[in-house]
Amino acid sequence: MGDKFDLKKLMGVTMLDAVSRANTFVAEVMSRNPREVVVPVVGGHARVTILPLISQVKPPCSFTQKEIEYLTDRMENGGIEVVKAKSGAVKFADACLKGLRGDANIVECAFVAAHVTELLFFASKVRLGRCGVDEVYGLGPLNEYERMGLEKAKKELEGVLRKVLALCRSKDS
Repeated sequence: MGDKFDLKKLMGVTMLDAVSRANTFVAEVMSRNPREVVVPVVGGHARVTILPLISQVKPPCSFTQKEIEYLTDRMENGGIEVVKAKSGAVKFADACLKGLRGDANIVECAFVAAHVTELLFFASKVRLGRCGVDEVYGLGPLNEYERMGLEKAKKELEGVLRKVLALCRSKDS
């Protein structure tokens, strides 16, 4: 697979659904504008594979366990609501263009080849640059709730990735 694709330029857009949804929903709870809120979202882009790192929200904010569970569930299952937030795709495309142009410190979340877990691909915080993905950031400190969510996300993603990679290999034959 590495022979056919430049893994630094192969990214799945998580900005549209997972990240826009997370920023919007957390901003509502914080009574802030979603443009002022940044929630890293790692893992995948649907259901249990979505792992919002609510403990790392910017600006920093404390949430009750009930709020965390509510927000996580809403992010995992709120696909319909994201249709209203299509600006995420435009924002991600703009970030990619800024990175390719050489602008500094363009950091977004994207589904990429990453070594933050044992999985080959994982949505992660990345720094974009002239060559695509310049750096993939680690997960950072996770609270217990996020660690449990990470295990669920990895289990689900592992099965999906196994199927996708098998399909890619069968196409190469």
